[in-house]
Amino acid sequence: MRQQSHRYVRHAACAVALAGVVTLAACSKNEAAAPAPRPVVAVAVYADGSAMPAASLPGEVQARYSTPLSFRVGGKIIERRVRLGDVVKSGQIVAQLDPADAQKSAASAQAQLEAAQHSLVFAKQQLDRDQAQAKENLIAPAQLEQTTNAYASALAQRDQAAQQVALSQNQLQYTTLVAGHAGVITAEQADTGQNVSAGQAVYNLAWSGDIDVLCDVPESALAAFAVGQSANVTLAALPGRKFTARVRELSPAADSQSRTWRARLTLDNPGPDVRLGMTADIAPVAPVMPLTSNGAANQHGWFTLPVTALFHEGRQPAVWVVRAADNALELRRVTVTRFNERTIVIGEGLKDGERVVLQGVHTVTAGEKVRVIAPLHPEDFAS
Repeated sequence: MRQQSHRYVRHAACAVALAGVVTLAACSKNEAAAPAPRPVVAVAVYADGSAMPAASLPGEVQARYSTPLSFRVGGKIIERRVRLGDVVKSGQIVAQLDPADAQKSAASAQAQLEAAQHSLVFAKQQLDRDQAQAKENLIAPAQLEQTTNAYASALAQRDQAAQQVALSQNQLQYTTLVAGHAGVITAEQADTGQNVSAGQAVYNLAWSGDIDVLCDVPESALAAFAVGQSANVTLAALPGRKFTARVRELSPAADSQSRTWRARLTLDNPGPDVRLGMTADIAPVAPVMPLTSNGAANQHGWFTLPVTALFHEGRQPAVWVVRAADNALELRRVTVTRFNERTIVIGEGLKDGERVVLQGVHTVTAGEKVRVIAPLHPEDFAS
């Protein structure tokens, strides 16, 4: 009897242990069924308009137009009438080549023209005589045709000689170098007594008029240098004075070596104190907030994101936003106002502080729970 009681107790204990194992296995299966949140690379974005203004960029004062002065014919320079830094007027003679050869060529062309004119006069007289004789049937028709042909040939030779005279006169005129515009001589590239070829620069002329400031713009400041954008300019040589300028030209592509964009800004009312070659500091003025789709000013500003963050909902550009309430993904349509080489500028659709997925946008789905991780190199994704 006692053995049966012990046997019953052992069976009961085994049953309880087996039930516990089954319960633990069922709990383990339920826990494995719930997927862990996927890690995604995302950062909180903030509008560029609310950020600190971009740092000033170094630049250089230059004339808006600057051209080399060169002779249109080759020869030996016998005279230079201006020097470095001289102010010249439009039409002023600045240098002279030896004109001896050009003068002889012009005299030769003139002599050929006179000979051609005499031949033309003789041919015309002969034609008149033959035409009068032909009316009386005193000469054969073939002779009249020959006379007519001789006159036409003499006329063509006279015209050719006249064009040669005009050409030789131009060549003689080209031995004198004339400034085509008013300006200042900024470089001397040939000296008196030097033999120069046609087109070889003798001077460099900076035109009078508009004054530009040139600078190289990095990608981080590119959004503030749109054509027509204003900027404040200070010159190291004129402390305490501030000038305004406007972006006139922006290179469409970055330099292959420096990876910067060349910008030209035209100074407003520079004054006579601003000299070419002065160093400048250029601080772009904060641009106007972009407009929303209904034409109102966008109070949230604009956001600069890497192109890897761009997704599409149909044909509309969109980005993945991590909701703060439940860390779930939401596909948000946005308005892209500008496409740069590595970044995009979003003018509508985001708010300050929202977390945007920067990488792997094609591998996530709407409503998916995620775990936000910081990028490995945050500086590569700085707005």
